[in-house]
Amino acid sequence: MSRAGGAVALAGGNAMAAANAELMPRDFAAIAAIMHSDARIELSEAKTTLVQSRLARRLREHGLSRFSEYVAMVQADAQERHAMVVALTTNHTHFFREPHHFDHFRETVLPVLKRKQGPIRIWSAGCSSGEEVYTIAMCLLGPDRTSATWLRTADVRLLATDIAPHVVDSVQRGFYADNIASGVPEPYRSAWMRPAPGGFTVADEARQLVTARVLNLFEKWPLKAQYDVIFCRNVMIYFGDPAKEELEERFVNQLAPGGHLYIGHSERLIGPAASRMKSCGHTIYAKPEAKG
Repeated sequence: MSRAGGAVALAGGNAMAAANAELMPRDFAAIAAIMHSDARIELSEAKTTLVQSRLARRLREHGLSRFSEYVAMVQADAQERHAMVVALTTNHTHFFREPHHFDHFRETVLPVLKRKQGPIRIWSAGCSSGEEVYTIAMCLLGPDRTSATWLRTADVRLLATDIAPHVVDSVQRGFYADNIASGVPEPYRSAWMRPAPGGFTVADEARQLVTARVLNLFEKWPLKAQYDVIFCRNVMIYFGDPAKEELEERFVNQLAPGGHLYIGHSERLIGPAASRMKSCGHTIYAKPEAKG
């Protein structure tokens, strides 16, 4: 066999070994500890099969045949450690998801924002591939181009953040395949999306409102402004109660008085944050206006 043929055989053997590698309890515990330390994500033993399947690719890429070797790598290599965290985060969303939130945003919050004097700041935290933040942008723009005229003189900025660089890249591209873009109802799709090969691209008017950044929610936030609206939906379900309490308190602190917080359909505020916010709909909370 030639050297080239031997290399191919070796690579194939490594790939097969990686695919068949068994995630032992000790290695799973080490991975779970890193996920909790770096991203505060709780991994129960019931997630063993999920972790094994998602990380098998990382083993293949590095030519490893055992998870113990991979654990040693991530403990020594900060770049691969971050890649592992990203690989084990869940990125699932779609346009106009949980529509009651956007009904409330358009009917209750948007009229107030239009009357506001000064900058308007909205944050999509845990934005995934951007469907949420562009849904917000379309709600601001309205169902037709005439309804967007108020934005010409308004200072409006939308921040989209996620821990995973590849989904932040998707936000910046603003391209969505046909089956994904079909979730945008008419007339919003006609007004604010442009046909492209294989799908649609978000119109410039919406994309110009959005800034996308990589951000770990449990690290220091480089945010100077207070926010009028924060969306953080179906993110905190992956955290334990202490992490939820910490994150919710930080969100409340980042909200401007009178601001609104939208969380996931199965989530609720707990701890000190709950006493500082007023419920105004299912998983919708308002921060009271400042007194005096």
